[in-house]
Order: sequence, then C-alpha cells, then structure tokens
Amino acid sequence: MKNVALITGISGQDGSYLAEFLLSKGYDVHGVVRHTSSGSYSRLDHLRSRIALHKADLLDEGSLKTLIEQVQPTEFYNLAAMSFVPVSWQQPTFTAEVTGLGALRALEAIRSVNPRIKFYQASSSEMYGHVVETPQSETTRFYPRSPYAVAKVFAHHITVNYRESYGMYACSGILFNHESPRRGLDFVTRKITHAAARIKMGLQHELRLGNLDACRDWGFAGDYVEAMWLMMQQDEADDYVIGTGKTTRVGDFVDMTFQYLDLDPKAHVFVDPQFYRPAEVHLLLANPTKANERLGWYPRTDLRQLVQMMVDHDVELARSDKQNQGQEFQKRAA
Repeated sequence: MKNVALITGISGQDGSYLAEFLLSKGYDVHGVVRHTSSGSYSRLDHLRSRIALHKADLLDEGSLKTLIEQVQPTEFYNLAAMSFVPVSWQQPTFTAEVTGLGALRALEAIRSVNPRIKFYQASSSEMYGHVVETPQSETTRFYPRSPYAVAKVFAHHITVNYRESYGMYACSGILFNHESPRRGLDFVTRKITHAAARIKMGLQHELRLGNLDACRDWGFAGDYVEAMWLMMQQDEADDYVIGTGKTTRVGDFVDMTFQYLDLDPKAHVFVDPQFYRPAEVHLLLANPTKANERLGWYPRTDLRQLVQMMVDHDVELARSDKQNQGQEFQKRAA
C-alpha cells in the first residue's frame, strides 16, 4: 500500500523539510494551503512538480473532511499554526482558533472520515514557559507564557485525549527551537544571521534585539522532521521531546554569528526594550532521552554548523541585494 502524507503548514520551514524527507521515502505528498492565502510558496519551488497542494483551512472542519476523503492519506502531519510568539499577543483569539482549535478540527475530521489515519501534532517547547524543572522532558508540567503557548497546550492535550478516548494513532512531538536558512525573518535566529550578513555587505549598520540572556535549545529543522516521521512508524502512538540537550544564550548566538563574519557585535548590536516579551521565557533545555532510546533519533547538526549554514545563505541573499541595488543605481544615473 502506497504511503500518502497530508501536511498542513507545508509552505513553512518544517513543512518544506518534511515534504523533502517524505518524498525521499517514496511517499505521495499532499499539502494544505488556506483558501484565503496568497502567500509565498518559495520554500516549495524546488518541489512543486512532485507534490500536490490543496485548498483547505484549519478554521473550517468541513474543508478538512472533504480533503481527507479526496486524498485518503495514511499519515496526517499538523504543522500549521500562528507560530510567531509576539504576534500571538496581538491576535490571541485568532491564535487560539488556528493553533489550538485547528488541531481539534483536524482530529475530528480524521475521526469522522477514517480514524485509522495516523496523526502527528506539532507541539512546542514554548508550552513549558516558566519552567518548573530543567531539563524538560515529556513528564515536565507545562507553564505556558503566551497565547501561542497556551493554544499549543490545548492542541497537545486534545491529541492525547483523542488517542486515549478513541484509540486513534495520535502522537505529539514536543520540538524545541529548530532553525534553518528557511526560517522566517521574524524569528530571532534568522533575524540575527540575516542582519549580520547585511551588515557585512554594507547594507545596514545595526541590529536591535530584546533579551540577550534568554536561553534556548537550538537544532536544525532538517534533522527534526526525521523525528516526526519516526514517531509515526512506532507500534503505538506516544509523545516525544525532540531537542539537542544543550542550551545557548541569545547573546552567545549573536557572538557566534558575528565572529563567523569577522564582525564585532558590540559595534552593531543594541538591546531595545520594545523587543522584550510581556512574559519572558528564560530557559528552555530538552531532555531527549526517550526519543534517543525509543526512536533511535539524535541530531546530526551542531549549533556552530547550523549558524554557518544560515549565515552562508544570508550572505548570498545580501550579495544579490547589493548587486541589484548597484544595477538600479546605474539605471538611474544613466
């Protein structure tokens, strides 16, 4: 029987890496994009001839049912969310509808059409928030500190509830921060590497950030999608923490980035209070022992390799922007 995957959030960082990975495993890959979306699918440009994109919406359970009946997936990966934490304070109700209730709608759609479909929920280390123990494992109590994190806690627990109540194969990956050159520019790691590259190329002069003492467990998104797939191949569904087991200050990530480009961060990086969160998450550190032992999963990419990968990508973007600016200047001068 052919493996068929349906991915919400396929146009995002994780969705694009997961689509690549599943294609390498011989899957038919289908992605969900919103009816109202006119967004960029640039992360999927190299895959468009090999995947199928469908219009549906996590706000509309009926559209999900129709799509599931059409595609008949064997695996459903729910990666879609309103995922940028600062915006979740500006749009808390929308965040709850998409990130929280969206998971419930997907589970209900699967249950009503074919409860044998395997379901993966993208849970988040942000659920731990004001952490009650370090490192954080699958049994650590959640203490969410943003509307996004609260919505993720609901999605996580409703996934557990459907697994235990209906016997569905429904699992959650509690993924700690995972980055890549495909990360959105709003996220702090990409904001740092993108700005540093542009400073190196003379396109900007400073970078303003919030709390440099916040600590995160950072890994490479391309490694983490393999863990998602491994969770779906087990005999029984369960929940797993996915991370590196190492934590790093935002300020140290800045230093690593600027040093790679032979730049002095003290000359360019400034703390700006407007970028502080209303309720800060100070320290996240994964305990991935369960995933190591049961899934055989370990990260392959260390933080220094990840930084260099992201910086090299952003330097190429900055170089292209500089060339385009030069060409535009020459046109105007002519």
